[in-house]
This record gives sequence, C-alpha cells and structure tokens, in this order.
Amino acid sequence: MGKTYAELLEDVKGSVKTVSLEECKRRLEAGEDYTFVDVREKDETRAGYIPGAVMLPRGFLEMQAEQKLPDKKANIIVYCAGGVRSAFAAQALQDLGYARVESANPGYVRWKDMRYPMETPPDLSPAQLDRYARHIMLPEVGEAGQEKLLKSKVLLLGAGGLGSPSSLYLAAAGIGTLGLIDADVVDASNLQRQILHGTSTVGVPKVESGKQRLKDLNPDIEVISFEERLTSDNVDRVFDMGWDVVVDGLDNFPTRYLVNDASIWKNIPVVHGSIFRFDGQVTTFVPKDGPCYRCLYPEPPPAHLAPSCAEAGVLGVLPGIIGTIQATEAVKLILGQGEPLKGRLLMYDSLQMTFRQLKLRRDPECPVCGEKPTITEYIDYEGFCSR
Repeated sequence: MGKTYAELLEDVKGSVKTVSLEECKRRLEAGEDYTFVDVREKDETRAGYIPGAVMLPRGFLEMQAEQKLPDKKANIIVYCAGGVRSAFAAQALQDLGYARVESANPGYVRWKDMRYPMETPPDLSPAQLDRYARHIMLPEVGEAGQEKLLKSKVLLLGAGGLGSPSSLYLAAAGIGTLGLIDADVVDASNLQRQILHGTSTVGVPKVESGKQRLKDLNPDIEVISFEERLTSDNVDRVFDMGWDVVVDGLDNFPTRYLVNDASIWKNIPVVHGSIFRFDGQVTTFVPKDGPCYRCLYPEPPPAHLAPSCAEAGVLGVLPGIIGTIQATEAVKLILGQGEPLKGRLLMYDSLQMTFRQLKLRRDPECPVCGEKPTITEYIDYEGFCSR
C-alpha cells in the first residue's frame, strides 16, 4: 500500500537536516561559506530572494543541479516559500550525491516578513525577458548580467568590415548604448564584407545606415552616431562619454595609436582587431593590466608596408569571424566572465583554418604605458593613413 502525501512529507523531513531562518541569517551576515539555493518558480522570485542565492526551480532541480552546483561537497541551504518544497529538494540533492545539504524552515515568506536581508531581481520588462531568454538561462549571465549589458556603453571605431558583425551581435546581445564613429559613406564595393549595410543604403553615411539597421535589430538600444573621423581634436570629446569598452575596427595605423594613447589615459579597455587578405588577429588591451598597442608596435610602419584592404584585398567572410570574436570579448569584459585576450594575440589563418596564440608582454620601456612614459599628449602621425 502506497504512502499518503503527509506520510511521504514526514519521511522526507526526517531524512534531511533543517535549519532555522535565524541561523540562516546569522550565517549569511557572518559571511560563512554557505550556498543558498532558491527552489521557487521564477515568478515567485520576482518578489525578492536571499542575497546571492542560486536560482534552481524545483521542477528543473535534478536536470540543472550539477551545472549550477558543481561542488558536491559545498555547504548548501535550500529554501522555498514555506519549507515544503525545500525539504523535497534537499532530499533530491542528497540522492544526487550532495553531502552537506540543509532545508530552511520556514521559508522565504517568513524571511521577508521578518525583514531579513533580501534582494530584488533586475526590473526587466516582459518583452526583455522574452528577447534575452537564452542569455538569462546561462548562470554566467542571468538577469543580473543582462541588466549589466543593458546599462553598458560600447564605442565601435569604424562601421565597416569589423564594425559590421561586432555591432550587430552587440546590439542583439542588448548592449544598452552603442557608439558608431565613421566618416565614410556606403559604397557598392563595401557590400562584399560590410554586412551592416545594404544596396538600399549605398551613398548613405555609414553611421546612419548602421544606426537604422541596429535599431531595427533591437529597438531597446540607443545608437549614438559620429559622422566624423577620429582625430586628436575630437578624441577627448568622443571618449569622454562613459564608454565601458572600445571595439577597434580601424583600418589605419595613425588612428590606432591615437586610440591606444587615449584609452590608456582614460582607462578604457580596447578590443583590437585587424584583417589582411586571408588572415586576421584579435587581442584585448586592458590599461594598467597588460601590454598596450605600443608595446607591440612602438611606431607606425612606413605607408608602403601597410597596404589597405582596397589595395591588397580581403576575403569577404574574414571580418565576420574576427568581428564576432571582438564582440565576444566586449561582452565578456562587461559581464566579468571568462578570460579576455589580455596579453594574448589570437591569430587566424582562414586558408589553413587554424588559430594560434602569441604571448604579449608589457614593455617596461613603452613610451605610453611604461615605467617612464615619454609620450604624454596626442600625436598626429601624417602620411600613414590608408583608408
């Protein structure tokens, strides 16, 4: 004869260890090594949750536990609204091999009534929760991470080959404010690789064409366009707008040095990308924490050694790969997840379909980021531009 619900609940409560809310609060405020696991449904957590809690709805617990709780020896406190679901959840975790699991009793309703510490989730609209659902499902992103993206600001230097894929994926990811700076207009020869633009916008300034496409992709975001070329005269005005990351899709050396110097002095990370024929490379420069562009190349090369894509050609799909990697780096920097390409140069050979890495080291004698800087103001390098 099967058990009744009451009998089953009694058996479960007898097999798991319970902990009072007062003790939970003490452990939380003491900073003890405990992981709180909220097994309520998502709509319940909208009213608040215990600070730092891992969200693991009871219906998905067995499926997602090992992903969200990788350490089976961790101290875990499971809670729900009243203490019933948490008991069953604690039992399930024990069956999965978690050795130190407790169930909070009573649950969050009482915790909130007692005005114990609580957090509320980011105020994302239903439309945003739907649009960014696949991001929110990732523990490394979640609603808090998506809120970071929505509040972030990324400046894209160039709305061409590299700026096209970078801007499209950053817009789709929900970067709240994108800046586009480019002085050119869309030309038919651009369309082989600059997927931000189309035949209908040939002759239109690239920043306006890009803004139209990005707003169509994601109306959530703001796009600030600068129909001008970055120079020493306007770099302060452009950079002093609170950008979290700069994505460098430039195609000339003089401006790269200008960007490098400005980013160091203003402490803004730069994701650098470049392409040539069938090859591309990406690295991330983090001021005060790694090498800068001048550590690699102290001075611009002669113009004849730096041909542009217009002179040497470029495989049309190549900027899509490099620009997408740049967008990935920018998102990682904003979320604070993973390892950026700091101190590493990622090189891609499309003909051989190979990636390789080179280690980059900070030069203590670098004229900008070194121990005794000799460059303290912007330099306009003439004669090297190959746009």
